[in-house]
Amino acid sequence: MYLVKYLFLLAIITPTFVNASVDQLIKAKVDLVVVNKSESSMSIYHQGQKLKTYRIAMGDTPQGHKLKEGDQRTPQGRYTLDYKKSDSAFYKSIHISYPNEEDRLRASALGVSPGGMIMIHGQNPNSPLTPEQAQQFNWTNGCIAVTNKEMDELWLVIEEGTPIEIWP
Repeated sequence: MYLVKYLFLLAIITPTFVNASVDQLIKAKVDLVVVNKSESSMSIYHQGQKLKTYRIAMGDTPQGHKLKEGDQRTPQGRYTLDYKKSDSAFYKSIHISYPNEEDRLRASALGVSPGGMIMIHGQNPNSPLTPEQAQQFNWTNGCIAVTNKEMDELWLVIEEGTPIEIWP
């Protein structure tokens, strides 16, 4: 009974940040990014608390783990957001540390290249679609795409070295 009361009080006094403002996100410091491929979503977290969720676009073949270069799949697993690229072909981008050692070993066993340059990035500047329309389709080569406005926000709140988990 005391545990239930404690959890209830904790829920009341703990601030909720879901869909927080940019200022709140900057103050909170994102310490984990989680991609749920089956839901086409990406969430950012601080100390286990979800701050915000974004609708994402991925590669043309989103199901399954990326096995080789050109397979149009987004990798699955735990990686690091290891650097930012302001002069990306798709607005701004944040690099995902794919392939890791396991990915390289798997590709080697298959006799293929694992590929690379997997990023979270903004929109295709050559697309005739609005940002909202583009996010309804999987159009990348295996990257994770958000709108340019959302990329600006992520650029501010994600630091290099932040872990990212990509789930099926």
